[in-house]
Amino acid sequence: MLAFPCNQFGAQEPGSDAEILEFATSKYDATFPMFSKIEVNGPDACELYAWLREQTGGADIQWNFEKFLLDRDGNVVERFSPMTTPEDIAPKVQALL
Repeated sequence: MLAFPCNQFGAQEPGSDAEILEFATSKYDATFPMFSKIEVNGPDACELYAWLREQTGGADIQWNFEKFLLDRDGNVVERFSPMTTPEDIAPKVQALL
């Protein structure tokens, strides 16, 4: 699991990278890599998210916590809504291992 904070959804991530990391680790016990804040939609979207959107039909990211599952070769297997929990995705991850 990799996290890419974004402030494009209701301005929910206004803090610095350090503040976001502190919040995620202290409030949610996050132990996965947390990258610098990026944009995921629009002309300034980072290349990774532009590619992920392209691979899944091109639609904009709807909200925080939208998820993408990739296989070992870096191919996008599936895109999940923000409401899909990691527990819901776990069987699909296990199938790819």
